[in-house]
Amino acid sequence: MAETLRRVLGRGRAAEPVEESAAEAEPPLLLLGGPGSGKTALLFAAALETAGDGRGPVLFLTRRPLQSLPNRTRAALDPLRLQKIRFQYPPSTGELLQLLCSAHEAQGPIPALLLLDGLEEYLAEDLEHQEAAYLAALLLDTAAHFSHRVGPGRGCGLIVALQTPEEEDSGDALQLSLLQRYFPAQCWLHLEAPGPGQRCLRACLEPGGLGPRAEWWVAFQPDGEMTVTPWPTQSCDPSSNKDSSSGGHP
Repeated sequence: MAETLRRVLGRGRAAEPVEESAAEAEPPLLLLGGPGSGKTALLFAAALETAGDGRGPVLFLTRRPLQSLPNRTRAALDPLRLQKIRFQYPPSTGELLQLLCSAHEAQGPIPALLLLDGLEEYLAEDLEHQEAAYLAALLLDTAAHFSHRVGPGRGCGLIVALQTPEEEDSGDALQLSLLQRYFPAQCWLHLEAPGPGQRCLRACLEPGGLGPRAEWWVAFQPDGEMTVTPWPTQSCDPSSNKDSSSGGHP
């Protein structure tokens, strides 16, 4: 799903044409950052992007309802796009697993994009590593099932947001390493020095071998509007900034 985020973050520039089979070929993506780094806002922007390109609805899973729309843009206020985003709120890991396991029974239009916000909240329920691996595998299996149902030449993408701890220990590192096996593409969000009334971050996209790395400067205005500009240098190295990364729900 790297190309979906690349279109969201590169929307100020001419985008390369995307073939219909792109979603089918793209690997699932893990969106990483600490508290307050705009993961929810980028997930919502990806939902709007997909809902607006005519591919189909979006299934947005999160533990609790959003308090407000993260992006104050024309797209975020477009009722036709918003109608295509279906929110569901599994309150526990057990209910999330049940929802994913029953996806093959779901009626209605097949999602073109599956989003999960706040994976760390489900992992915090004292999950063993094998249980975390099972949840990751089930997310991939659900997206693959939707892709199979929608038919060849299209597909269902998968983006999962995970809050990185401010002080990482060996258990956190092992769990992240495990998840990265399932999500070869990653986007790291790093908080930077803010401007007046702004919250600013650097978005670093590692597309998992499909396409070049890329970086952007992202600023959130007080009213929630998101502005994006290319980062001056394309020297993306997420591991060098893990200690300074902060992310979460805007």
